[in-house]
Amino acid sequence: MATFLRRPGNLARFSRRATECVGRVGPSSVRLPQSKLSSLITSQRIRTFATQGPGGPTPPDDKTRNSQSSGNGPENDGRKDEDPNKSESKLTEKEQQQLDEFIKHIESRIPPSQHESTQQVRKHFMKNGLPAELKEFMNNYKNASLMDYLRMVRWLFKYANEHADKMAREEVARDMKMPPEDLQKMKDQRQSEKDNEKDGKQEKTEEQKKKEKEQESEQGKKQKKGEQPFPPPGSKVFEFRFDPASFLITALVTYYVYRSFFPGDSGAREITWQEFRSNYLDKGLVEKLTVLNRSRVRVDLNREASAQAYPDSNGQPVSHVLFSIGSVESFEMKLEQAQYELGIPTGERIPVAYVDEVPWGSALLSFAPTLLLFAGIYWVSRRAGGGGGGQSGIFGIGKSRAKKFNHETDIKIKFADVAGMDEAKVEIMEFVSFLQQPERFQKLGAKIPRGAILSGPPGTGKTLLAKATAGESGVPFYSVSGSEFVEMFVGVGPSRVRDLFANARKNTPCIIFIDEIDAIGKSRAKQNFGGGNDERESTLNQILTEMDGFNTSEQVVVLAGTNRPDVLDKALMRPGRFDRHIGIDRPTMDGRKQIFRVHLKKIVTDENMEYLEGRLAALTPGFAGADIANCVNEAALVAARENADKVVMKHFEQAIERVIGGLEKKSLVLSPEEKRTVAYHEAGHAICGWYFKWADPLLKVSIIPRGQGALGYAQYLPAGGDTYLMNTNQLMDRMAMTLGGRVSEELHFDTVTSGASDDFNKVTRMATAMVTKFGMSKKLGFIHYEEDGQQIQKPFSEDTAHTIDVEVRRIIEEAYQQCQTLLTEKKKEVGIVAEELLSKEVLGRDDLIRLLGPRPFPESGEFAKYFDGKGGETIAPPEPSQNPEETSGKDGRDQTPLS
Repeated sequence: MATFLRRPGNLARFSRRATECVGRVGPSSVRLPQSKLSSLITSQRIRTFATQGPGGPTPPDDKTRNSQSSGNGPENDGRKDEDPNKSESKLTEKEQQQLDEFIKHIESRIPPSQHESTQQVRKHFMKNGLPAELKEFMNNYKNASLMDYLRMVRWLFKYANEHADKMAREEVARDMKMPPEDLQKMKDQRQSEKDNEKDGKQEKTEEQKKKEKEQESEQGKKQKKGEQPFPPPGSKVFEFRFDPASFLITALVTYYVYRSFFPGDSGAREITWQEFRSNYLDKGLVEKLTVLNRSRVRVDLNREASAQAYPDSNGQPVSHVLFSIGSVESFEMKLEQAQYELGIPTGERIPVAYVDEVPWGSALLSFAPTLLLFAGIYWVSRRAGGGGGGQSGIFGIGKSRAKKFNHETDIKIKFADVAGMDEAKVEIMEFVSFLQQPERFQKLGAKIPRGAILSGPPGTGKTLLAKATAGESGVPFYSVSGSEFVEMFVGVGPSRVRDLFANARKNTPCIIFIDEIDAIGKSRAKQNFGGGNDERESTLNQILTEMDGFNTSEQVVVLAGTNRPDVLDKALMRPGRFDRHIGIDRPTMDGRKQIFRVHLKKIVTDENMEYLEGRLAALTPGFAGADIANCVNEAALVAARENADKVVMKHFEQAIERVIGGLEKKSLVLSPEEKRTVAYHEAGHAICGWYFKWADPLLKVSIIPRGQGALGYAQYLPAGGDTYLMNTNQLMDRMAMTLGGRVSEELHFDTVTSGASDDFNKVTRMATAMVTKFGMSKKLGFIHYEEDGQQIQKPFSEDTAHTIDVEVRRIIEEAYQQCQTLLTEKKKEVGIVAEELLSKEVLGRDDLIRLLGPRPFPESGEFAKYFDGKGGETIAPPEPSQNPEETSGKDGRDQTPLS
């Protein structure tokens, strides 16, 4: 019973369920919410345990009590599954019957999970007997009220605490191996000593000190023997538990009591002027009138007179009432007239006060918009400043946003990771060498260049080279984007430029890198159409001053990157500011090999690295460093998609096709007629590329739709590797090869389609460039006309425009006749290639050699090295089985003439 009742959860549940029964006993009972009722019967608990040093007894908890009770308690004394009706009991049959009915009454109103606890309570009372209080309650529990149940619950608390203390004393006495009576005497003696010390009425005598020493020695001996001494005084632990329901109810009761003794306006009754006049003013109960906010009147009444006039107010005399008024003037007139009618002398008339009251809630709400405004400004400033740091907030908006990098921890890229731009690396490394060893240059009278512009197409590695500079320089490196100087506030850009160079001068020698400088370095307009100050020009002027002005520093080097060096201001590009212009172009064949070598280090593959690098470099003419990195990563993704253990050549070629032509659209299903048209169209391109001497050799042809609107494609590679100059024969053969698709459609079908529109666009642009830029027209001569879409007027006359149109048409017509002559002669070969495309959809170089024989023109050794023979196999479907006699002599490398 003690173990059960000492658990707060069990006791609270038992008390709550017992009290809940009140709502079901009869119509005279009162129901309360469960949470409020449970909080009313919750009380503080005190647990007592013996304190010991290490190795002593541990404080008793529920687990130890359960284990003790399970071994020595009355409910588990060596018998299992015993019928409770047959256990030894001190109750009579009548008492036993009453207890069983009461337990069944409780169990009918609690969940089944609590039935075991009620049976433990039943066994306890069967063993120890029923107390008189419980007997009295059980005799009349069916008609009990709410207060009777609450009294019973309070008695159960008291009974549980007494029984728990008794069991605790027995446990301590059993542990100390001494009778409970001696333990009680010792406890009473120590309690009396403690009380005497607190009150100061008694001092320790020599005999008491001797007794204490003897007791301490006895306890020490017992402790050595393994016995536990009596716990020292002050070992009680008080546990305070916070119950939200109790706190809420206490607050409500306190507020009710307070308002009972000190009623306020919230409890005042609202009346009318007629009620005020007849019930209070005419009876002389009014002491004072207070006009509140010129709209309401509070009437302060005489409590004693009000209690006598209204004796039925339940002991709560009305202290004041309220009524509303239309205006103060009308109220004063009515009050003056009423007091005149009542005959009240002027000196004894009711005093009237005027008060303007502002509720706290309204006052706080009036400040809410202001608080929201300041909160919004604070949030915006935090967002603008990056969320923290010394430069965050609206007051740091003029500070530089440049990031300072530590070359040892922040930047892991070195010059060894930069490939394909050897010349640019040499010039940049010269800056680093000067900053690290300035004396080597200064002794010869040399000065470090103030800055350098890194210009080139997108993806060529300008920012990567700057990162490598930061990792190798060994000096502070500041990186900032040109767009970070541009803000909506006037003067922010120049302020940030000044702050950037001020910080750089404090950390000399150092390097500043401004990426995308064209955002602020564009040429200044000759005429300012806006009519106001241009923030971008102010920022540019500040940069010009900082780089070459009165306060310049020779230990600050400025690097800048841009894709559009042609739009930069001339004052910015002059020597003294950006002394060096480092152009970074797309890598050559050898440069692509170096870049592939860098990126292939992280790829799992068993291919021959030298051959792999050369073949991939040959497959990617015109690719920049970013394109190559994308191809290598795409190959790894393709291999992972196929659950491959390593990346092979097939995956790299699929990745290159993905980057060049786009994603395969296998879901795009063409009709048989459309597919046949596409096959003959692509076959026309293939035959032209195979038999024209100056055309690029064909590598692959496919009729699988790719990208946006491309129903088929043909892949060519320059025969001599990277080509930097093109003659008239090469341009004419390329235009004729481009027109091969339309000519093939004309020769094999009754009508043509719109699939050659992109081919016509390419041919027109090439022919126009030959006439207006390359000087390959005899009529027009050696004239260059630059195409500029922003020009309103053309840079040539109408007669010149007519001549250009005639020459362009003539060149295209010649290319068309050249293509038509070839395809008419090779019409049979076009049909063979087209039918093979319809069956396989993809044909590689080896397939064309098998179908058409070797290409009748010599090819460069670099091209033949990677695309002929065993090492040059391309992606192609498996070939049909053939006899050795049919394929002998078909090797392109053996058949190609060397002259």
